[in-house]
Parts: sequence; structure tokens; C-alpha cells
Amino acid sequence: MEVEQTLILIKPDAFKRKLTGKILQRFEEKGFNIMQLRTYDFTTEKAQEFYSIHKNKPFFHELVSFICSGTVVACILDGNNAISTVRIMIGLTKSFDASPGTIRGDFGLGISDNIIHASDSHESFIKESTVVFS
Repeated sequence: MEVEQTLILIKPDAFKRKLTGKILQRFEEKGFNIMQLRTYDFTTEKAQEFYSIHKNKPFFHELVSFICSGTVVACILDGNNAISTVRIMIGLTKSFDASPGTIRGDFGLGISDNIIHASDSHESFIKESTVVFS
């Protein structure tokens, strides 16, 4: 097992629905440590930087618009195989395809309004956490 860190963003839809505590509790119960935690309001520029990997995709502007629509909760988690384990815990991107028992399967309502973001690699974690925690 490899101890590593990953970033999660509890998105504006989850924050508005007051799901932050329930979501964080799942990660703590799984054994992850919360290393940093903050509320954050994306500017358009920061959102474009955060999602720059998707800048040439048709859904880029929708991603940016949604993440800027309200407050997010950013969290750096630390634990065994954090990146892959957290990705499994959150479920598939499209909430309606996510399995029950995953965060998106239990709480998500759609594609953009899918409750949570998690870094998909160590490189993404470094880039994304720098944007949010710089």
C-alpha cells in the first residue's frame, strides 16, 4: 500500500444541499485523514486553469460555469492508495450511471451536478491543489 494524497472538491450542488458533512464522513470512515480543508469560490480564470485539461472539449464551458456557480469545499485527503480508492468511492462521472453506495450514485443528480470532483492522478493532484490552495 502506498500512502498518498489527493484532492476532492465538494461541488456547489452538494454544498447548497448541505451534504458536505455526509461526504467527508465517508472518507474519514474509510480511514483517510483530512490534511487541508477550505471553502473556495472559483473565479472564471481559476476555473479555466483548474479544468484546462478539458479546454478543447465541448463541455468545457459548462464545467467552468457550474464550478463558478457557488461555493465549493476543497479538501486534501491523505491515506493508502488515496487517488484510486477515492475515485472508486465517488463513482462514475454521470451520476445516473454511478453505482448505489458511491457518493455520486447516492447523491448526484446528473452530469455537471455530480456532487464531487477528485484528482485522477498524482500530476492532477499537484496541478489542482496548487490552483485551490495557492
